[in-house]
Parts: sequence; structure tokens; C-alpha cells
Amino acid sequence: MDTSDELLQGADPAALLTPDGAVLGLNTAMATALGRSAEECLGRDFGDLWPAGQQMSAESLVAHAAKTKAVAMRVLDFPARDGAPVASLIEARSVKDPTGDEQLVWVRALDARNDLTSLLIPFRMATTAAHLGLWMYSPHDHQMEWLGGAPAVAALFPDPATSLSRVVSAVHPDDREALRQLLRSASAQESPWVRVRYLPQHEGWHQLAAQTRRIQLGYGGPERIFGLVRDDTKQEKRKEAAQAALIAERQRAKDIADFSSGLITAATEQELQQVALTRLAATFGASGALLALVEEGRLRVSTDAGIAMWEADVLHGLPLDHPSALPESIRTGKPQFIPGRKDYIHRWPHGAEFPRLGLLGSDYATSITPLGEAGNQPLGAWLVTYHSGHRPSLDERILMGTLADLAGQALRRIRLQQARVELATALQKTMLPRLPEHLAGLEVAARYRPSRDGLDIGGDWYDAFEMPDGGVALEIGDVQGHDVDAAALMGQVRLSMRAIAAQERNPGTVLMRTNELLTTMVPPRFASCTMLHFDPRDGQVIGTSAGHVPLLCAREDGSHSIRELPGGPVLGVVPDTEYGEETFTLDEDSALVMVTDGVVEGPGLTLDAGLERAGTLAGAALHDGLNAEQIADRVLDAAVAVDHLDDVAVLASDAHDDHEAGFTTCWRPPRAVRSLAGETVEPPLFARRAAPAAATVAACAAATTSPRAPPPRSTTPRPAR
Repeated sequence: MDTSDELLQGADPAALLTPDGAVLGLNTAMATALGRSAEECLGRDFGDLWPAGQQMSAESLVAHAAKTKAVAMRVLDFPARDGAPVASLIEARSVKDPTGDEQLVWVRALDARNDLTSLLIPFRMATTAAHLGLWMYSPHDHQMEWLGGAPAVAALFPDPATSLSRVVSAVHPDDREALRQLLRSASAQESPWVRVRYLPQHEGWHQLAAQTRRIQLGYGGPERIFGLVRDDTKQEKRKEAAQAALIAERQRAKDIADFSSGLITAATEQELQQVALTRLAATFGASGALLALVEEGRLRVSTDAGIAMWEADVLHGLPLDHPSALPESIRTGKPQFIPGRKDYIHRWPHGAEFPRLGLLGSDYATSITPLGEAGNQPLGAWLVTYHSGHRPSLDERILMGTLADLAGQALRRIRLQQARVELATALQKTMLPRLPEHLAGLEVAARYRPSRDGLDIGGDWYDAFEMPDGGVALEIGDVQGHDVDAAALMGQVRLSMRAIAAQERNPGTVLMRTNELLTTMVPPRFASCTMLHFDPRDGQVIGTSAGHVPLLCAREDGSHSIRELPGGPVLGVVPDTEYGEETFTLDEDSALVMVTDGVVEGPGLTLDAGLERAGTLAGAALHDGLNAEQIADRVLDAAVAVDHLDDVAVLASDAHDDHEAGFTTCWRPPRAVRSLAGETVEPPLFARRAAPAAATVAACAAATTSPRAPPPRSTTPRPAR
């Protein structure tokens, strides 16, 4: 018998390989373990004979032994054949060719039946790295052995060995059968993850996930069921917290929408007082609220249940020139935040002694916001109190100021007793936001021109503001209808979108959540909208549309093209709608122009012709070197010159680096149709045909980043309407 025969003798699997891994010989045990005949194995690469998940390990084992001339060991799983895979400790070492001087590699499976621990080391290392726990179960004696793993998981099972019944007793009664079934059905393949609730000795319930697999330990060794354990307790708590936060965010957005709607539609001071005092504290997490209105130079005070009337008596009847916080805020139109008693006494040493000042301290604060839009003397203020350590964020104070502006506008209109249409017209104008003086990468200017005929109004709006990620949100839209309700809903939609945008970067998500709010409103109303997210750092624009006409892309060479944004139907019609998005680059020598039918449609002008005319005007303006204000003026003047009956507004912005680009945004209300419920409502903008809008809003925006590739052109012709 030659040396090769001696190496391949024995009951344990063995093989003789060339240094590059080709099989020169193997014994019957090795062929059987690999699930092949000896003839199938000879001449083949040793690694190719193993299951896919083991091939790389087998090849590296052979290569290591051949290269280093040292003994190498690794745990490999022989493939399962009508049973469990065999986890074996495989040894590879360099040997001399018995027929010559060439070096060969001898591979064999070691008998580890008396040292099963060595087979488990790789399993322990892998589970520890994966932050999992590892246990082994013997079905014959119903014993479970905890093999360790991640310290946090292993700590849940302090006993190294225990009975199955003891483990089951610590599992929630509703989950015990699932655990037993997991053990009974364990196979050679990994099972699905099964969730069980587990109660350790000195802790609360843990949410665990378990997975099993049946493995034979060593060639000819015993079968055991191995299980992986993952502790999902923290993850579940984070998921529950995130779900709760999402629900709270949706409720907050709805509360803000209801609040703004109530303020806008209040027809009397009593209604306004009711809206403010029933919603103010709850909306902003305050402990109490107080409303002070100015009558003949003195304060008339009312409170909610959080502030007793006797506490506010010292403020009731105060003259407007009194040296205290509340009158000063109304006189100056400046909001006041008072973090504590010391700050109040320092700023108003001769002020009235508001009874709650005795409570002011590290866990108590007061916020005062005047009621009135910019440019007009406030007609009052509301005061909210905080304790239990709550402090309003900057975003909350800004939102409170926005709502206070709405309250001041409603109060002024109520006191002037304007006619319904006049009140609605004024409301629409004041609901359009004051644009920020500075936006990253943009300079913004606004233009507005009312309709020439009649006083009827619609629900048009636009907005531009910086987002938490440093980008700029640009939005424009139109609410169905031509009445005060349309203007009121417009205010709700705009405020809701701004509130949602403070938490969500993607325009498609903002429209989706706004749509969720509108689809729950009774009576049904809908709105069209286009929203863009502009990143001033790289000029990237993310855009989406809810029933709007396409964008126009104008370029400095005077050309233009049409870009149809992805998106979905108008807001408020189809529940659970997702709005698609498109990302493109706004180049310095390009302008995005978005139009409403007030700009592009008229008695003698079709929508397609109007889009071409607006694009031509914008392209020519860029070619002439005009800035964003001049671009908006040129498009606006052309719209008025063709006998458009709609209101017309222009929102323009210019690049800081004198490279102009822009966008002009437009929308229109659709014709009335009959709804499924029988009411007369107006249809969503699935088609591009529409009656003239009550107002037209246009906007131009410019990027300030370095030159980039121009945005892609949309193909023409466009689909038939």
C-alpha cells in the first residue's frame, strides 16, 4: 500500500488534492459526505463539490494549507442528504506526493465527537458579531443549552443549561405553542423568524424573535436543533414611538387645519373667541390660554378653563398704554416670550401683577402673540401659559404667529362689517404669505393683479420658505370654488403643507399627507397643487404635481420645452394616493416656468397655445438678460393684454450671482360635475380642460450654484386634452 492509500484510509472523510485544489483521490466516506460518487469527484475542483454557501470557505482552506505549508482548520457543513447538514471540523495540511517531490494537500474531517465544543466556536463568533444569541436543543432529553452570543441577549438566559419546560414557562402563554411548533418543525433549512414574548427573572417583557435549524454535529455525530435569538424590544419600542409620533403629527396637522379654518370662517367676535379659547392651548401643548381684545383703548379679557377668570381680572380693563407685557405686545405688534418671573420683573418692573407670576419659575413660562397682520395695528393678543417644563420651539412660535395673523385678519374684517364678497376678496389677498426677504440661492419678489370683472374670488395660494434641510420649498395651488369657503380651505391647505414640510423633505410625501387631510373633509373640497424642493447646494430640484399643467423650461438661448411632472390627481379626491416625484437639475442658464390658466388661457387662447406663448416670453426674457422680476412682469403683462378675466399674481425670484432662472406657477378651477353623493362639486384635473380660474399665480426662481448640465427636455407633441 503506498502513502496515498494510507492517507485515504479510515472511516472519516479524506481527500488528496493538488495545490490548486484539484481532487487526485478521495475515500468513500468523503464522496458519500459530499453526496457524489468517487468518479464524479476525481479531477474536479474541491471547492466546487461543496454547497454554494461553503465553496469559498473550502477553497480558502485548501489555498491556505498549500501556501503556508501549515495545518489549517475550519468548520464546514457537508450538504444535507435527506437529513440535517453535517457540521464538521475539516483539517488541511501540506504533504509530499508519494510518487514524486510535488507538494499535495491532504484534507480530512476530524473526529470531533468527543469535543463538540470546537464545532460550536464559529457559530458563537458569528452570532456575537450579528448581535444575536445562540442556543442548542436536544430533542431526546428536552434540554436546552445556551451557547452565548451578544452579551445583551445572553444576559436574558443566565443558566447555561435548562429544561425546555422552564423556558416555555417564561414565554407569554399566547406564544408558547408557536415556540413548540418551531422546535417540532425544525428542518435542515433555516426556519422563518417567530416572534415570542419572553419574561426574564428581573425584567419586564422582552419581544424576541427566534429561528431554528437542524444540524448534525460531526461526521457520524448526534443531531441537534440550533436556534438564533434576536431581541427586538428596543426596535419595537422605537417602532411604536414612531407610529405614535406619526399619528400625533397627523392629528396636529388636522388640528392646525381646523384651527385656521375656524379663525377664517368666524363671522362674529364671539365665534372668533370660541375658536381661539377652545383650540389654542390644546394645539400648542399649553396649560391655559387667554384672549385680550382692544375696545376703546382698553383690554377686554376672556379665558379658557386653564386660566381662571379671577386670575385675569387684573388685566381686564387695562389701558393700552399701561407699562406691562400684554399691552406692550399689542402696542408694538411684537410677540413676547417670558421664561420666568425674574425675566418679567426685569423687563416690566412697573407692570401689573398677573396672579400667575407667583408661579413663574424654571418650569413655567408665558407666550404673548399680538393679533394682526403686518402693517396694521393689532386689535388684541392671545396669551398662553406653559408649565411642567414645556417650552415652545421656534417653529411652534412661528406657527402661532401665523395663526395670530389669521385671527387678527378675521377680527378686523368682522369689526369693519364688510360685505361677504369684499371680505372674501380681502381674505384671499391677505392669505398669500409674506415672502422671506432672503432664501438660499434665491431672491423673491411678488406681484398681484386682481380680476377686472366682478368681486368673485377663488382659493389661489403660493408659498416659498426654507426647509430644515437647508433647501427651499416652492408651492402653488388652487382650491375648488369661488367663495369664502374656498379661501378658508386655501389657508388650511397652505398651513398644513408648511407644517408637514417642516417634517418631510420630499414634496410627494407632503402632497400625500395633505391629500389624507382633504379626503376626510365634509363637505368635500379639492385643490390642485405643484410643489418643488430646490437644493441651493447642487441645484437639484424635486418636483411633483397634483392636477397641474406642465412646467416650462426656458433657456438663456431663448428656447423652451415642456416638462410634465409626475404626481397624481388633485388633492382631496382619491384617498391613499401616492404622488410620484421627478428629480432634475436647475441650470444657471435655465428657468422653470409654471403657469395657471389665468396666464395661459383666455377667450381666444387655448392652453397649449398659451403654454407656448409663456415659454417663448420667458426664454426671450432670459436671452435679453432680464432678472426674475422683469421676467415675471413680462409674462404677467402679456397675460393681461389678451383679455384674461382671471386674477393674476406673480411671484418672482432672482439669482444672487446675477444668473437668472425662474419658475412661474399657475392653476385653474375645473367645471362643476355631479358627485357620487349627488352634490354638485367640481371635477379633478385629470384632463387639461378647465374654466377660467378666479386668480392666477406665477413664480420665477433662480439657482446660484456652479454651471451644471441643463434639465432634460420633455418630448412633444403633448397628449391630446
